[in-house]
Amino acid sequence: MNRLADATSPYLLQHADNPVDWWPWCDEAFAEAKRRDVPVLISVGYAACHWCHVMAHESFENEQVGKLMNDNFVSIKVDREERPDVDAVYMTATQAMTGQGGWPMTVFATPDGTPFFCGTYFPRANFTRLLQSVTTAWRDQRDEVLRQGAAVVEAIGGAQAVGGPTAPLDGPLLDAAAGNLAGEYDETNGGFGGAPKFPPHMNLLFLLRHHQRTGDPRSLEIVRHTAEAMARGGIYDQLAGGFARYSVDAHWTVPHFEKMLYDNALLLRVYTQLWRLTGDPLARRVARDTARFLADELHRPGEGFASALDADTEGVEGLTYAWTPAQLVEALGEDDGRFAADLFAVTEEGTFEHGMSVLKLARDVDDAAPEVRTRWQGVVGQLLAARDTRPQPARDDKVVAAWNGLAITAIVEFLQVAALALETRDAGANLLEGVTIVADGAMRDAAEHLASVHVVDGRLRRVSRDGKVGDPAGVLEDYGCVAEAFCALHQLTGEGRWLSLAGQLLDTALEHFAAPEGAYYDTADDAERLVARPADPTDNATPSGRSALVAGLVAYSALTGETRYREAAEAALATVAPIVGRHARFTGYAATVGEALLSGPYEIAVVTDDPAGDPLVAAAHRYAPPGAVVVAGLPDQPGVPLLADRPLVDGRSAAYVCRGFVCQRPVTSVDELVAELG
Repeated sequence: MNRLADATSPYLLQHADNPVDWWPWCDEAFAEAKRRDVPVLISVGYAACHWCHVMAHESFENEQVGKLMNDNFVSIKVDREERPDVDAVYMTATQAMTGQGGWPMTVFATPDGTPFFCGTYFPRANFTRLLQSVTTAWRDQRDEVLRQGAAVVEAIGGAQAVGGPTAPLDGPLLDAAAGNLAGEYDETNGGFGGAPKFPPHMNLLFLLRHHQRTGDPRSLEIVRHTAEAMARGGIYDQLAGGFARYSVDAHWTVPHFEKMLYDNALLLRVYTQLWRLTGDPLARRVARDTARFLADELHRPGEGFASALDADTEGVEGLTYAWTPAQLVEALGEDDGRFAADLFAVTEEGTFEHGMSVLKLARDVDDAAPEVRTRWQGVVGQLLAARDTRPQPARDDKVVAAWNGLAITAIVEFLQVAALALETRDAGANLLEGVTIVADGAMRDAAEHLASVHVVDGRLRRVSRDGKVGDPAGVLEDYGCVAEAFCALHQLTGEGRWLSLAGQLLDTALEHFAAPEGAYYDTADDAERLVARPADPTDNATPSGRSALVAGLVAYSALTGETRYREAAEAALATVAPIVGRHARFTGYAATVGEALLSGPYEIAVVTDDPAGDPLVAAAHRYAPPGAVVVAGLPDQPGVPLLADRPLVDGRSAAYVCRGFVCQRPVTSVDELVAELG
């Protein structure tokens, strides 16, 4: 009996018709394993995962394999995005046993959840032999199996332990982190490390803030080079916008085609801030089109943002996205087909498989002559129309709280910077304005959905789908990312309810996730007990729970003036600081927030009757130092602490600038405000 038909996870639903008697993660599954005296097989993956699909087709859809699993195990299917706590515990076990991790993750455990053998993808023949071997070992070598499990649990406990050295995250440590990143930088291709190469969005955010605070030109150059290399590569969708999860090579050419919400949200912030600081036209275009991708492709009307687009289309990677020269000619005609092949580096040999090429941008178009840009845009439109007739990748349409928080924050920043550009009404203003309208609507949908559906009895739930909230409790990253998003939305709208909601979430996190010496666990003190309580301080594909919480605490403290939230943020960052100095690539978000604290952060309140059009508001956003908060509106607006007791000056708009709770005199001119922010 397969029990996945009523799951909220699209990944679990993909397995609802398998000949495997799957259970969802639940106490009843472990009780059944204990009753039958058989091991538990825990299979962890996610809907957009290519090798998860491969293992499903090879093994989980096979009747003989299903019978082996059903006869000898209780099999549990877990969506890692829905249960990051379960994933974190067993991924630590997998890495401890094998030296590496990844998905699909395959774990054999005792009926109490203790893992004793772990791995990732297994071809069907290997998996069949493994099932038989584990069955024999459980029957004939039980004591050895239990000893192995005890050793693994001890290793997990050590890896997830809280405590250890602490240090203030100060300027010298952040300078060292920037220096370490510069030393690991790929001078040729941009980014860090070799293949596979992941977009280093959080490191780039840190380096942008580091450059802004220190003036370090090297940090800015690393960001500009990497941003351009990614945007010109196949990892970026040259037709519809949006980034794939990673490149299988070191030069960003061939992507692993899945597109994740969290990557695109964080990269939207990178390109938006690069655009704000430099005016770079490529950064502007990529920010605009990434925002449009989020609104058009991932937004679910009346809800939030979906999690991902699949890596495969009808079981084939790249089916939707790759081209041959002949296909370009068929779609565009002879002349434009040759133009597109040259522009997008599509060759007879191909850059992908079977003579196909992934489109990358081989020519400079952002600074090209107007007639070249017009031709390029026409070609893009025609190719996109042709591509839309192909089979399309599936969408994992569950709404994840943390990732929606990241998207809300990113779109708020994009809207603020776009508003500055729209003042000029240049040639691209109409398209940019259209994107801001749809992105703003999608972002507000997501925020309302989180507030009304994901907040249940004052606590966050991790996921929802089709308007129905799931059972998994929110983890620390959910609380941090959503609180930061609500702080951003408060700044954009001037509505006090978003700040109030952020405070409620942060108070809950401080109460239920705290660990000794300023650290935090990733699960609440009243959450389901696993074989270990995860507490990972490092930033990986997304900000760690600890870094996300600190970002929310810093923003909330600056917006309210309540120092205890800043003190909690500083204590939490002190637990990560020793890692920042040594392993900067894995602490990018912590370092990003550290830059905000070191900068102040600045608190900028503009009292005005025209928040949308006042030049002081525009200047505040244009010249805001790292991590600054900006609020604009009438004096003493309810629910907006930064506007309390701050009157107009001689009937004129005025900007009040504070830094670290120390305030300057109000100013009424743009020049004066820029001087105070410099």
